[in-house]
Amino acid sequence: MSDPILTAAEMRAAEAAVIAAGTSVDTLMARAGAAVAEAAWRFAGGCPTLILCGPGNNGGDGYVAARRLRARGVSVHVAAWAPPRTDAARAARAAWDGPVVPLEDAPAAPLLIDALFGTGLTRPLDDAIAAPLDRLAAGAALRLAVDLPSGVGSDDGAVLGPVPRFDLTLALGSLKPAHLLQPAAALMGRVAVADIGVPAPGATMHRIARPLLPEPGPADHKYSRGMVAVVPGAMPGAALLAAGAAQRAGAGYVLLADEGAGGADALVRRRWSPDLLTDARIGAIVVGPGLGRDDDARARLEAALAAGRPLVLDADALALLRDRLPLEAPAVLTPHEGEFARLFGDMPGSKIERARAAARRAGAVVLLKGADSVVAAPDSRIGIAPPAPGWLASAGTGDVLAGAIGAMLAGGLPPFEAACAGLWLHGDAARRAGPALIADDLVTHLAAARGACA
Repeated sequence: MSDPILTAAEMRAAEAAVIAAGTSVDTLMARAGAAVAEAAWRFAGGCPTLILCGPGNNGGDGYVAARRLRARGVSVHVAAWAPPRTDAARAARAAWDGPVVPLEDAPAAPLLIDALFGTGLTRPLDDAIAAPLDRLAAGAALRLAVDLPSGVGSDDGAVLGPVPRFDLTLALGSLKPAHLLQPAAALMGRVAVADIGVPAPGATMHRIARPLLPEPGPADHKYSRGMVAVVPGAMPGAALLAAGAAQRAGAGYVLLADEGAGGADALVRRRWSPDLLTDARIGAIVVGPGLGRDDDARARLEAALAAGRPLVLDADALALLRDRLPLEAPAVLTPHEGEFARLFGDMPGSKIERARAAARRAGAVVLLKGADSVVAAPDSRIGIAPPAPGWLASAGTGDVLAGAIGAMLAGGLPPFEAACAGLWLHGDAARRAGPALIADDLVTHLAAARGACA
């Protein structure tokens, strides 16, 4: 894990703790404004800049940035929607000795910096703000948002009205959920994090980063590297994808319970029997890809649940699981939105809140898949994946993910860490595979993704 993610309330609490320890609001604003100016300078050089300032401390950051940029010789104009309403923002405005024009009168500039609103916005922008913001964004060659683009919900990634697309978003202090959750994340452009001296030691949410995974040593053998059993069913192709993914993600021994299946020569195939899953060397069982939903499928799922081994439950296994929650064995559930709704019903709240509630109900890690995949543990920890290529919306890619997570479980990672590591490998393999990928391509590129984690 890396990069903590804080809600608006958590960010306020983190700032309050720093202020209580002796750092003034003005100092924090000076750091934030300096970070914005530095980011703008690196991003756009010295091109003419228009900074839009709101009435709160986000606007104060904008006034500080304006002063810093002008000191570097940049032509800076400032427009405000309303006068500053906080003491720190008033002080920053007073220190800016250039003109400030009303938002509706502002001329467009090559670089637009949006410092109107930061975190905590819960309603659409007024038309008096949205219309000039749209006009000025359309007239800019480059657009930079301070903390968040004005008009998105910090905690849930909602887009509260018309919001321009930005090229760069500078998160102040910590990432917020909206930086990674759709649909807001699609408007952010590149997201960078500015350290302003506000630590987040108690954060329960993090952006999923490249995992550090050990390479096999001289004493390792195929079983110590992890044994994965894949339980197929009516559609063996899906199980083959999962098995191949487990192999390429680093498992030392992959058993496919279907003696007639194809796949790599290194794949061990056995005729299905519940007794196959009693092998004490099995470190993870993958059930669901291609399983089906008939009585035979249900019997295979029951055998997997009874084995007491760590589980990855995907696809059809999720459709058969509703009456079996909570689970006793360590498990990772990998539903997409449709499977999630069928398994857990209509849950209120953001994607993060729904995944957390589902993990508590299931007694298992829940990986809620999508363009903004969220991993939730029963103890409330959250991992959010960086944006993955849209080309992953292709048949079989979820089966590959299940196999990769199975390899991580069999290698000894706890379920939450295994889900996060498998998800990172999956996304990295997709980036390596490139446009128009198919699931088989992911399997091929998992080896290189795994190699990058040593």
